[in-house]
Amino acid sequence: MFDNLSERLEKSFKILKGQGHITEINIAESLKDVRKALLEADVSFKIAKQFTNEVKTIALGQNVLTAVSPGQLMIKIVHDELVKLMGSEKVDINIKANPSVILISGLQGSGKTTFSAKLANYLKTKKGKNPLLVADDIYRPAAIEQLKVLGEQINTEVYAEENNKQPVKIAKRAISYAKEKGFNVVIIDTAGRLAIDDEMMNEISSIKKTVNPHETLFVVDAMTGQDAVNTAKAFNDRLDYDGVILTKLDGDTRGGAALTIKAVVNKPIKFVGIGEKIDAIDIFYPARMADRILGMGDIVSLVERAQEQYDDVQAKKLQKKIAKNQFDFNDFLSQIKQIKKMGNVKDLMGMMPGMGKAIKNIDVDDDAFKGIEAIIYSMTPLERQNPKVLNGSRRKRIAKGSGTNIQEVNRLVKQFDDIRKMMKMMTGGKGKNMLRMMNSMKR
Repeated sequence: MFDNLSERLEKSFKILKGQGHITEINIAESLKDVRKALLEADVSFKIAKQFTNEVKTIALGQNVLTAVSPGQLMIKIVHDELVKLMGSEKVDINIKANPSVILISGLQGSGKTTFSAKLANYLKTKKGKNPLLVADDIYRPAAIEQLKVLGEQINTEVYAEENNKQPVKIAKRAISYAKEKGFNVVIIDTAGRLAIDDEMMNEISSIKKTVNPHETLFVVDAMTGQDAVNTAKAFNDRLDYDGVILTKLDGDTRGGAALTIKAVVNKPIKFVGIGEKIDAIDIFYPARMADRILGMGDIVSLVERAQEQYDDVQAKKLQKKIAKNQFDFNDFLSQIKQIKKMGNVKDLMGMMPGMGKAIKNIDVDDDAFKGIEAIIYSMTPLERQNPKVLNGSRRKRIAKGSGTNIQEVNRLVKQFDDIRKMMKMMTGGKGKNMLRMMNSMKR
């Protein structure tokens, strides 16, 4: 996501010359490139022009500090304007009522049903809520069954009336059922519809009027680019929804929708879909997205994902083992599993400053750890606990059992040995201070 935009913006900052202060002369070519970069990212001409005009107004005449180049100052100004364009601050979902009713709307194929389940999972695991999913799409074949399958995956009940063809009544009865059974959030998955289909738009308007939701969300596929923005406006004119959900932001998208949808409909982006897994949604933070667009990475989100998998008890046990130089392949395997739980490997790497460009054209397989895991699983319990016993004949057997070769086994053993040495160093001196800092961040 945003790879091409990031690259173009980086080039535009490099061509900015001159010292002392920014003038119309030394900013002209750079702003022209910024506007082109935004247009190529599928931002509308009107918004791209407004954006660069705003940047120009702020930048002109600003003094350039001795320690800062004009290009660096421009990066700061563009960053701040990108944050403003995307909404400035994150906006939380409204789940204060009991039960809180959330109405999900959008086009066909935008990912509403999957997002409904992801949202239920998020509210359940991160907010401690007890959600009820409502299958209110009576038109799409297998829509009800799909939601039931997803509900089973996250151990969440799905309310459905397979023989009822009246979505308004289904939604109304589902809320009564939720109150009776003690559910504190009701997520209503509605049918996909076109903004030009008056009958279908009237239907969802009736659902909204009847159930009076505390939150109405519009789900849109980020892959559709500027069309997504136009559709969002058409739906907002009819529904006056509370927030936008951008799905498939992990795909090959130019990012124009994420950049401009707030400016067009004046409604915040609340969540983004970042993969197919049930936990693959993120809260939308404009500042963090701006960081990623400008190649600064997103360390805060990376740390948050790591902390979600962080187990205090296991961490203390691991720290003791490292201090005694007893870190073994079982511990290594456990750490790999935690990393995999954090999400898509390429997405995680892209959160590191400077890594987005470096991995742009590299195919990072989600099974990047597959070979390592196969080698470790091919070891005996003794070999995992005591890597020192791994002589030549044992390594040959492991290579054969894991479907790899002796060179790959040797490489892993060498890398593991280096990791052990580094971890041993981490437990003393500055390393202890770092661990204390990480623990304080967790609290």
